Amino acid sequence: MNIQENVDLLPYNTFGLSYFTKYFSEVSSLEEIKNVLNFVRERKLDLLILGGGSNILLTKDFDGLAIKVCLQGKEIIEENEEHVIVKASAGELWHSLVLFCVENGWGGIENLSLIPGCVGAAPMQNIGAYGVELKDVFVSLEALNKKTGVVESFDRNACDFGYRWSYFKGVGKDKYIILNVTLSLAKKPTVNIHYGAIMETLSLQGITQPTIKDVSNAVIAIRSSKLPDPKKIGNAGSFFKNPEIPANKALQLKEIYPNMPTYPGQNGLTKIPAGWLIEQCGWKGKIIGQTGCHKDQALVIVNYGHATGVEIVEHAHQVQRSVKEKFGIEIEPEVNLV
Repeated sequence: MNIQENVDLLPYNTFGLSYFTKYFSEVSSLEEIKNVLNFVRERKLDLLILGGGSNILLTKDFDGLAIKVCLQGKEIIEENEEHVIVKASAGELWHSLVLFCVENGWGGIENLSLIPGCVGAAPMQNIGAYGVELKDVFVSLEALNKKTGVVESFDRNACDFGYRWSYFKGVGKDKYIILNVTLSLAKKPTVNIHYGAIMETLSLQGITQPTIKDVSNAVIAIRSSKLPDPKKIGNAGSFFKNPEIPANKALQLKEIYPNMPTYPGQNGLTKIPAGWLIEQCGWKGKIIGQTGCHKDQALVIVNYGHATGVEIVEHAHQVQRSVKEKFGIEIEPEVNLV
């Protein structure tokens, strides 16, 4: 068990923030994870679980142990003429898994191309994009109960998936370390191209009968054109969830703002793009100090080089307040504050 002390977390978060953790360990096996948990338990330390670092916002040094989950591996559990069941370890990069499936002709997650982060984080917030959510292909996951040391299995119902939500963000928060995720993918897939700009992008490319690879490439092109590369400028992708509001309230807002885009939400609610709301409040491209909303996508808050986590949080609060004042809608962060 390799445990380091006083480690800078700069390389482990996509916001590019330099905060230190008292202890740090990279783990590549279940045994190593259990050993680290024993270390934490004996010293009564707080534990911070890191994957790709693309969904956290550090605001201070961490007085505990940060664990980087590096579990690797992909395997076919079973398959037939219609479907293939694939298990992927938590430390695999999500986008690499998507490309692996697309190259093999297995459909279902191509719309989730280029989403940053690792496989283990995907079910925690039920990642989604362009009309597809993880829950649509989810079979099960295995997670280590931090208290008992027992590996438990969770099916779709047990995960209690919602919009950017799961059991692991609610009742099960901080109780488990996800080890692997199992998905059911289609060998004869039907593409989903009716959300966002996918159809328009395919049309511009002259593609009339798209394959899942065409859809994946279109999503990659769209995301690359709208979202800044964290390797070049610190960010965590979409900072806020798209709010879902009662349909009657959406209709009232439509009368005031006829150009407001809307999409069907869950449970009869109407989904409004948070990026559009933020842009209407004048935040797109606006810079305050060393942080701001990106010039091409208002939904993305960026670190222009020397921002602190506290400054980014304050910027997010200002954005939230202005959207609430203008539209009467509360937007919630996707990003987890540490």
